[in-house]
Amino acid sequence: MSYLVYVDGQEGTTGLQIHELLARRRDIEVLRIAPELRKDDAERKRLLNQADTVFLCLPDPAAREAASWVTNARTCVIDASTAHRVDPEWVFGLPELAPGQRDGLRRSKRISNPGCHSTAFILLVRPLVDAGLVAPGARLSATSITGFSGGGRKLIERYKADPLPTSLASPRPYGLSLAHKHVPEMTRWARLENRPVFMPIVSNFYNGLAVSVPLHFIDLAAGTDGARLHRVLQERYADERFIKTMPLSDVDALDSGYFDVQACNDTNRCELFVFAGEAGAILLARLDNLGKGASGAAVQSMNLHLGLDEGLGLVA
Repeated sequence: MSYLVYVDGQEGTTGLQIHELLARRRDIEVLRIAPELRKDDAERKRLLNQADTVFLCLPDPAAREAASWVTNARTCVIDASTAHRVDPEWVFGLPELAPGQRDGLRRSKRISNPGCHSTAFILLVRPLVDAGLVAPGARLSATSITGFSGGGRKLIERYKADPLPTSLASPRPYGLSLAHKHVPEMTRWARLENRPVFMPIVSNFYNGLAVSVPLHFIDLAAGTDGARLHRVLQERYADERFIKTMPLSDVDALDSGYFDVQACNDTNRCELFVFAGEAGAILLARLDNLGKGASGAAVQSMNLHLGLDEGLGLVA
């Protein structure tokens, strides 16, 4: 059986990656809008309602508008923007979030694709909250270092300039207003009552991402240590093909003590780490911000919704 798919916003980074993933598939027919009609709303509406699955790779306001144009009850909309990630009428597109999440993705015609930073953060924190090790009222912080591909076309062009501006040669913290657009979904889907203090950092590499969450054992449930944190993550994701809990304080994952942010690039995999000391631990999650952090996650949700093997066309 062949399924019709339309990507609205196909020229952006996520849209291009989705096209690349689907180009390998014989069960997918991708609908394409003629270049001269890309801004023709009537033609976009026609394609949006013709498809079995629509991916919205648009800014938030445009994504809300495009979603409102889908009137065909058969069409499933998967929105890659931030617009619907905490909307109760949309299912959050993270199959590994909790038991029952896959059932919701199979049933729903409205799926919000998670952000890259939030995917890594939620996969680390949600199991610990569910297990009672981290209290919902905990005040957490997180740092993420990511490649520049997640910053959109203008930022990509700046980093690809020759010569590279001196100001872009070293890592650059941003989001310093403490109002990063991923924070609401990080808070909601990790089941936290307080917004985490979150600082992302963009650096001079194309793709790859690692989120770190520091924890003091004194702030956690009594008796919690690194081994217990690690065990909860390991048990939660034991049967997940795309989520891998690495050995506790995994020295083999380090290169002379340094952590490789890009080791999951070109896959749909997320690797989770617990590096523990006497008084606390650092949780780390790494993934490809263009894979499990964007296009790979969107295709995984599409596969589930269509009743297919969720890993079809994806690299674990």
